[in-house]
Formats: sequence, C-alpha cells, structure tokens
Amino acid sequence: MEEKKKKVTNTTITRNTAEFSNMTDNIYETVAMLTKRANQIAIEEKKDLHNKIDDYRSSGDALDEMFENREQIEIVRRFERQPKPTLEATEEYLDGQIFYRNPAKQKN
Repeated sequence: MEEKKKKVTNTTITRNTAEFSNMTDNIYETVAMLTKRANQIAIEEKKDLHNKIDDYRSSGDALDEMFENREQIEIVRRFERQPKPTLEATEEYLDGQIFYRNPAKQKN
C-alpha cells in the first residue's frame, strides 16, 4: 500500500452532525455518499493487499511454507493497523477532498 495517505486517527471522535450536511443539505445523503466512498477505499485496499500477498506466494507445495510465511503475516498485520475505510472517507469529506454530484438534483 502506498504510504502517501494522510494520517487518520484510529480513535473515536465526537463529531458535529451539522458539519456533515454542509455539502448535500441532507445528512442522509451525506451518509450514503460516505458509505460509497468507504466501499471504494475498502476495495482498493483489498486489491492492494492481495497483490502484495501474491508477491510472496511460493510455487512449492511445502506444508511448512503454507502455515508460516513471515512476509505475508507482516503485510497482513500492517494492513490491520491501518485506519478503517469509514474513518478515511469521513476525513476526506471534512477536508473537502470528495467530489459529490446528485444527478436527480441537477437541472438540465
């Protein structure tokens, strides 16, 4: 995984719900938008994790290697320590890094 990501805290933070409806004027639309963005982040992380694990996959069928591959274990631990996708999506939203468009509200 690229280390370019901004540091997001892994702790619970009390948020002002009024801040979440600034862009959409509707808290429920904001939650739906954050859910979609969190899913995108989770899919990206999952692909990245599988790519990194595949790099260390051995072609042999040795039973010992199957149960104990230190590189794969370390990669998985690093991914587990990362902030959850919902926290990342929330930080992106509050920093104004998410583009939002509702086609139903656009006038032609």
